[in-house]
Amino acid sequence: MSNCDSCPSKSGCNTKESGCSKLLPKHGNVKHIIGVISGKGGVGKSTVTGILATQLSKAGYKVGVLDGDITGPSMPRFFGINEKRAEIYAVENSEEVKFVPVETLSGIKVISLNLLTEKEEEPVIWRGPVITGVLTQMYTDTQWGDLDYLLIDMPPGTGDIALTIMQSIPVEGMVVVSTPQDMVSMIVKKVIIMAQKLNVKIIGVVENMSYVQCGECGEKINVFSKKSAKEHAEYLGVPLLAEMPINLELSDSLERGEAEKFVLENKEYEEILKSFNKFI
Repeated sequence: MSNCDSCPSKSGCNTKESGCSKLLPKHGNVKHIIGVISGKGGVGKSTVTGILATQLSKAGYKVGVLDGDITGPSMPRFFGINEKRAEIYAVENSEEVKFVPVETLSGIKVISLNLLTEKEEEPVIWRGPVITGVLTQMYTDTQWGDLDYLLIDMPPGTGDIALTIMQSIPVEGMVVVSTPQDMVSMIVKKVIIMAQKLNVKIIGVVENMSYVQCGECGEKINVFSKKSAKEHAEYLGVPLLAEMPINLELSDSLERGEAEKFVLENKEYEEILKSFNKFI
């Protein structure tokens, strides 16, 4: 199956796949591109992206993060760089512009629309084609340098941006984020089926907000479902990478802009990297 087979423009297109401008080249200095996706918002997809990026950086890899959630960008908040702005410069003798990503505490390179606008609260009121065009430019025109991993924090659902990323950017695989509820699992499965139809590998699922842990006895208490994380993963038909608890200390560190520092200092988040390395 070629990329053309799943392209929505296939019926009215006479361009050969080899010359299609929709198929973006893989940057020669970026080794692996991984998407992080979910079927719906509010499940902690951006938090999981930040944790995985931080753990990869901690392990010695060179890491970049592309905030692909154009209308709801949040990666700068996770890394505490939301007050900074990416450098934009014009290419000499050209109409092109290039972006210099902002580096985090551990050297992760981040590009996000919130790092390119004057105020992070300013909404973007754009239609699909404009949004996908901006996403494409952020991927192709950012000075990533040498990277072992580029993580793309994708918007929820199966819309234009997810389709663009899966069809146009050479993504090696997807990490799916879910929460322990049948309703959420059903919606997340739509994303998994979409990826499978587009021949994009699903690396596995991270179940977020899986439980709360008693501070006195250490007992794990399920909050949203009596089913185990393994049972939910079996329904989705993909490997379980990690189950992450509801953690007020992590939430507090996010509000202080210190989530990256918190993840670097807590070994409990190393499980996600071990599973990721196993299935990549």
